[in-house]
Amino acid sequence: MLALSTTTAGQSGASTDWPQWRGPDRTGLSKETGLLPQWPAAGPPLVWSISSLGEGYGSMAVAGDRIFVQGSSGRQSMVYALSRADGKGLWSKAIGSFGVNDRGSGPRGTPTVDGDRLYVLTENGDLICLKTDGTAVWQRNILREFGGRNIDWLISESPLVDGNNLIVTPGGRGAGVVALNKMTGTTVWTSKELSDEAGYSSPVVADVQGVRTIMTLTSSAGVGVRASDGKLMWRYPRVANGTANITTPIFFDNKVFYSSNYGTGGALLGLSAQGGDVRMQEIYFTREMQNHHGGVLLVNGYLYGFNNSILTCLEFATGRMMWRHRSVGKGSLTYADGHLYLFGEDNIVGLAEASPMAYREKGRFRVADQGLPSWAHPVVSGGRLYIRNQKTLAAYNIKAN
Repeated sequence: MLALSTTTAGQSGASTDWPQWRGPDRTGLSKETGLLPQWPAAGPPLVWSISSLGEGYGSMAVAGDRIFVQGSSGRQSMVYALSRADGKGLWSKAIGSFGVNDRGSGPRGTPTVDGDRLYVLTENGDLICLKTDGTAVWQRNILREFGGRNIDWLISESPLVDGNNLIVTPGGRGAGVVALNKMTGTTVWTSKELSDEAGYSSPVVADVQGVRTIMTLTSSAGVGVRASDGKLMWRYPRVANGTANITTPIFFDNKVFYSSNYGTGGALLGLSAQGGDVRMQEIYFTREMQNHHGGVLLVNGYLYGFNNSILTCLEFATGRMMWRHRSVGKGSLTYADGHLYLFGEDNIVGLAEASPMAYREKGRFRVADQGLPSWAHPVVSGGRLYIRNQKTLAAYNIKAN
């Protein structure tokens, strides 16, 4: 489906790593098996927990023996490297100024691990490349350098590595999306035909009938740009709303699914390549997947995500509704070993079968309220479930034996 570099940092097997936003392929799907099919009444056993991350909504990258997560300290936006074994801090680095916001302050993004490099984008547009030992390699501010404006609830994307390039969306004039050389930080191209302000979404990349294409959701449209030079391939405004476009697109079988909330919905676009360009055609538009911030998963031909506050399953090819359930309330989700791992914004963690037949819950537990919605997406890696809620990060043992 999607192609990205595999990580090599540390000692753990790359097959269990979760090296970036939404995992190895940016799909939110883990390939792990041998996980608990049912949780104990109190939830899976806690392995360790910490409460030293400061403010922030970002999820985490897990690579080798380390966890990388963004947070804050004082008035600085930080990135932390933690031990996967026990959560203890290995190093931390201040990247730029701390962003204050009425819906929760601090960073929103997830670090990206690529070999021995770590890429981090802060809430104020400071982008840094580090070695995984914390040594700085290069740094830029994408808003200042590409003429972008910080958005109402602050920059939230997670950088995308595509081959030798690093992809980010400054939202500047003639620079809606840009590619940088990942080793040096120098500009490779800017999307001259795209000047949309940034959304809160993170991009994905895929080959569309031989044309490598970057897809994201801007403040105004679902878009695709050619990965080789940034040429705009399509712009689809119908799926965007005027408030906040957040959900990462889903690509499969030369089709892309976009979704946004605030009375909008979801759309499946068919993609076809000709002469090095990619054209799109709407296959369907649905009001049954108005996804706010929790993401959408594609598992065996079916989409799972929160339509407003209701967990919903749709057939990918047709948009046909399979079921709806209140589940843990509006939240985020990831997938592993036949199950959906759910994290409601009101601090409930749940486990449910990933089946188009019906919603079947297999356990739930509650985490401590930190005073703000729990918006960080859950991560499954190495037989553990990681739950971040503001300053806290907890690891739970979800191995079956």
